[in-house]
Amino acid sequence: MGAAEDEVVQLTSELIQIDSSNTGELETTTGEAEAAAYVDAKLREVGYGTEIVESGAPGRHNAFCRLPGADSSRPALLVHGHLDVVPFTAEDWSVHPLSGAVQDGYVWGRGAVDMKDMDAMILALARQFRAEGVVPPRDLVFAFLADEEAGGAYGSHWLAEHRPDLFAGCSEALGEVGGFSVTLGEDLRVYPVMTAEKSIAWMRLRVRSRPGHGSMVHDENAVTILAEAVARLGRHRFPLVLTESVQGFFDEITALTGIEFPTESAAALDGAVAKLGGVARVVGATTRDTANPTMLSAGYKANVIPAVAEATVDCRVLPGRQEAFERELDEILGPDVEREWIRNLPAVETAFSGDLVDTMTAAVQAEDPGCHTLPYMMSGGTDAKAFEKLGMRCFGFAPLRLPPDLDFTALFHGTDERVPVDALHFGTRVLERILRTC
Repeated sequence: MGAAEDEVVQLTSELIQIDSSNTGELETTTGEAEAAAYVDAKLREVGYGTEIVESGAPGRHNAFCRLPGADSSRPALLVHGHLDVVPFTAEDWSVHPLSGAVQDGYVWGRGAVDMKDMDAMILALARQFRAEGVVPPRDLVFAFLADEEAGGAYGSHWLAEHRPDLFAGCSEALGEVGGFSVTLGEDLRVYPVMTAEKSIAWMRLRVRSRPGHGSMVHDENAVTILAEAVARLGRHRFPLVLTESVQGFFDEITALTGIEFPTESAAALDGAVAKLGGVARVVGATTRDTANPTMLSAGYKANVIPAVAEATVDCRVLPGRQEAFERELDEILGPDVEREWIRNLPAVETAFSGDLVDTMTAAVQAEDPGCHTLPYMMSGGTDAKAFEKLGMRCFGFAPLRLPPDLDFTALFHGTDERVPVDALHFGTRVLERILRTC
């Protein structure tokens, strides 16, 4: 067992114990500075020259270092993770979410899979490489980032705009969410590589109408108009659209298992996707655009019909679909509903090809002979959106070999979030192979 594999569990546990919950509000988000300082100290301990960068607001700290490679003329590789996590309600957990407890073969706590496990693997390998004098084939930039869980405005996007020098020379990026094993059939494992992700498009709807007394007949009620529009949108099913990444995923699964993915109807395709088990909830969301109402706001008194009613909708749009999606939105909502984007980060997609893809495949197959890699699209969004703007090809590959019966995708932002100890050791070995040969 190498030095990185030997300490990755402890690093994961200690990172989890730092409460870096991101509420989405500047006043209540805490812990990112402490987490970045922890990472910075660990990197400095083995001799790195590091940089802590505050990204646009107090306390939104990011930690960076660079390991020179054998051929500095080659484009560098960015290896990145985010230090923030989503909030939690501790009483809903069977193990305290800030304990970092190591028990029953797992490391428990908020961030165990999203994504302090990958942070720990990156940190452990950065430390090992520096301590042992490892020279990778090309420069490696290690980045530990703030604010991913709220869209990265005070993290990756601020950095891409204000400090692009930190990523100088990087042509590719390796981060979340992919590389976890999915077991199909008896003993067939595939490791999806995230090559695409839908947009993050948060939209505000607003209806303005004539206010009045709640006791009167009122035919122009802003609340009613908005509620009807929100209901139409919430029930709407957008059309099936298979992008290159999704079609590639289906083609590989068909070749390996014989499962067909018919597209003559949404019901037929959804039924086939359901056969994939826990990963189906992610894959199913990448076959169409989605628009889910999440918040409603109107009024200030029970007997007053308000002049304005508002709703918030979480939209996730496929690559290449933004214009068509907006046309469809306007048809559904009608002329009485105003809409505006609160946050609109575009979808990204790259091809499942190239030397880095081959390196990832070779590395995971060396540790798990007979497995397969394949492309997939993530239904959510990551910091890849910021780095794609800097011209990088972005991949999600945080390698973990998982027990077949573990519903892994349910652990993201869920209660009792945990990662298998064996999977951390496996992932560290795979990631080491990648970084030594990339």
